[in-house]
Order: sequence, then structure tokens, then C-alpha cells
Amino acid sequence: MFEEFRKFIMRGNVLDLAVAVVIGGAFGAIINSLVNDIIMPLVGVLLGGVDFSGLAFQVGEATVAYGKFIQAIVNFVIIAFAIFLVIKAANEAMARLQKQKEAAPPAPPEPSAEEKLLTEIRDLLKQSTRG
Repeated sequence: MFEEFRKFIMRGNVLDLAVAVVIGGAFGAIINSLVNDIIMPLVGVLLGGVDFSGLAFQVGEATVAYGKFIQAIVNFVIIAFAIFLVIKAANEAMARLQKQKEAAPPAPPEPSAEEKLLTEIRDLLKQSTRG
């Protein structure tokens, strides 16, 4: 069972997934900071400090907190937009790098075996005519 578990863990896609989860968690912290520390204060200024989370109404003994739902939707839209901007910037940077790679001149092709043989024959003929 241990050997089977080791094979499972060492498969490439499992390791890739583990790396993706760790990087995704770190990326999530960056996005949360971007939204909570930069974007939301600006949105708060633009909306005059409106906070929907306190909106609710009573139905019998139950409290329907529809304001929290509205606030969650607003937060989702802002987070989705922030992720869109980050991904868009990353894609543009990758495209610029790809263009730089394509703009670099390719290395000259390696001479074929026939060309190498002809070069050796030419060099030998030059040597024999000199000596």
C-alpha cells in the first residue's frame, strides 16, 4: 500500500496540482490585499461609504440578510475584475517575451554531413597544392 501511495504522490499531475494549490493560495492573498486594501477603499469613496451588509428584513422570526448577499456579489465582481486585470497584464508580458524570442535571429543551421565532407576535401586539396 505504501508503494502504491508513493507512486500516486510522485505522478507528475499530482505534483503539478500541489504546486498550483500553493501558488493559488499565495495569489489569493495578493488578490485579497489588492481588493481589500486598494480597490475597496476607492469604491467606498466613490459610493460614499455605502455598505450593503447591514440591509435585512424580518419574516416572522427569521432575518433575511439580503444586504450580505448584495455585498458578496459586489465583492465577487470586484475580485473577478481584479483577477482579470492581473491575468491581462501577465498575458501581455508573456506576449512581449514571445515577440522578443521570435525577433532574435535563429542560429545558423548545422552543416550537413555532405557539406562537412566537401569542406574536408577542399581543405585537403588546398594543402596538397601548397606543398
